[in-house]
Amino acid sequence: MSPKKIEKELEITKDKDSKNKIKAPIQKDEALAETKDQTILTSLEDYIKTASYLGTKVITPTMRRYVYRRRLDGLAILNTLLVDKKLKDGIDFIVKYKPDEWTLVCKREAGWRAAQMFSELTGVRLFTKKYPAGILTNTQLSNFFETKMLMVCDPWLDSNALKDSKKVQIPVAGICNTNNHTNDIDVLIIANNHSNKSLGLVFWLLSREYMKAHGIKKKLPSLEEFAGEELILEEPKKKKRAAKSAEDKLKEEEKKIEEKLKKIEQETKGAEEGV
Repeated sequence: MSPKKIEKELEITKDKDSKNKIKAPIQKDEALAETKDQTILTSLEDYIKTASYLGTKVITPTMRRYVYRRRLDGLAILNTLLVDKKLKDGIDFIVKYKPDEWTLVCKREAGWRAAQMFSELTGVRLFTKKYPAGILTNTQLSNFFETKMLMVCDPWLDSNALKDSKKVQIPVAGICNTNNHTNDIDVLIIANNHSNKSLGLVFWLLSREYMKAHGIKKKLPSLEEFAGEELILEEPKKKKRAAKSAEDKLKEEEKKIEEKLKKIEQETKGAEEGV
């Protein structure tokens, strides 16, 4: 075979190889595109209705990786698919413990209703309003008790419980917003922990999966009951503005038609009077 033919065949082989190499990642991207809008625990609408993706204006270094973008007003937006995934991971960890083996702490008032409902359904020990510091560490206290795992709704507000858990070296699951430091949290759940709607969704899903895992046969209240209010999927601002603009335009056109009809009526009346 001549050197020119060999050279030509080598070029053809290289072209084929390069096409094959390019094709693989494209197929992978297509597969990702098909699943990119799928949530595991509940519909995307539930996360939107409850504003579970809404962060704060503060973003800590450990929460930065979960932020999708910032709004124009400076509020951070959490990646909703990561909110769903981390909540699923958190629930998978929590259901390993029996109701009498772990404790829930929720000092934030926005979460009291949902946390109380969860506690009543499952029998898990709950502390709201105030957590008595030292009850996990000081054996001399009359209300001292031991627990195998702790869950907090806000590492900042529930810092006393978090400190006690670190002293006795038990794992901690925590709901964290963009302003929270997550260094002392072993199992991270990311969500808006400032809102009754968002915490309602977290505890509704946690109740559903926990009752299922432990065979608790009780009627699960609705998501709206956990949230404490009616949940409405608000239209995006662009759609609202477009609808309002269309409505204003229609009113303006109607007004012009009315004015035109009045003018014709006056002209007709004037003509009749002239006759």
